[in-house]
Amino acid sequence: MAMPPALRRLALTAHVASSVGWLGSVAVFLALAVGGLTGQDAERVRGAYLALETTGWYVIVPLAFASLLTGIVQSLGTVWGLLRHYWVLAKLALTVVATLLLLLHMQVAGRVAEAAARTDLSGGDLRGMRVQLVVDAAAAVAVLLTTTALSICKPRGLTRYGWRMQRERRSGHKVVLLVAERCP
Repeated sequence: MAMPPALRRLALTAHVASSVGWLGSVAVFLALAVGGLTGQDAERVRGAYLALETTGWYVIVPLAFASLLTGIVQSLGTVWGLLRHYWVLAKLALTVVATLLLLLHMQVAGRVAEAAARTDLSGGDLRGMRVQLVVDAAAAVAVLLTTTALSICKPRGLTRYGWRMQRERRSGHKVVLLVAERCP
């Protein structure tokens, strides 16, 4: 079902804004994680990890869910469809996995922020978790750049469902099915 043009533009704007916001906020998260890992000043390190948790829960997580929701709405209301093209399915899968991993990642960020609130995280304190924050954020940036590239390039390739829908549209079967459903 196609959306009216004004609604389609609104949905697209919401999707692009939330997706770009998600990418930008993850880039900030990465910068804070690197600063926390490599910083020498105990107060700056502490501040970086406390900011990571706040940024994660109040900016990144809501933007991830907004991007997922607006992407689904956008795909269902346009010619691309949710299940017709492989690139849309790939974006959906990457977004769902990234969102789920983000929720797991926030548990690590919370533990490091909690430790930073109590101590100065000097030396090797929670080093493995702190490195994990950097690696996970860098991987998230790569995944989000991949979804952005898929949106721009829109590689060809219809799913089986997409091929079937295309054949039905060309042969007029869909019209017959719709008429048959309306008649008692």
